[in-house]
Amino acid sequence: MLDYVGRYTHRVAISNHRLVDVTDDEVRFRWKDYRAEGQPKTMTLAPTEFIRRFLLHILPTGFQRIRYYGVLGNRHRATKLAQCRHLLGMPAPTPLTSVDAPDHRDRVEALTGISLRRCPMCHDGHMMPIDVAAGPSTCPAIVNTS
Repeated sequence: MLDYVGRYTHRVAISNHRLVDVTDDEVRFRWKDYRAEGQPKTMTLAPTEFIRRFLLHILPTGFQRIRYYGVLGNRHRATKLAQCRHLLGMPAPTPLTSVDAPDHRDRVEALTGISLRRCPMCHDGHMMPIDVAAGPSTCPAIVNTS
């Protein structure tokens, strides 16, 4: 069991057998083009671009990489969970409508007793969203101060 699960949770972004050639000027590797029925192709990248793409697959400290498989695998999740519920004699879950779904403001009020719908100054007025400020379009630059 650990060997099976380990193949999905503890592998690197690209394995050594996919590397075709590594020189000072380029890195060539094999990949599958799933848009062309999984046809194998070779890609050539500059070493800096290859390393940049490789580092995109490294998770930050504290994150855990788990890929769902079996019953919770994405491809047939709905049908397999429905079959599990049927075999266990459980009723199908009723989907929440937008009216029934708890809002984040309701959750905060239930947990803290503080209403995000009331004005924090006068505690009487009703807060209404007028506009949503967009976040930064790019990541802030990391300045090397050394």
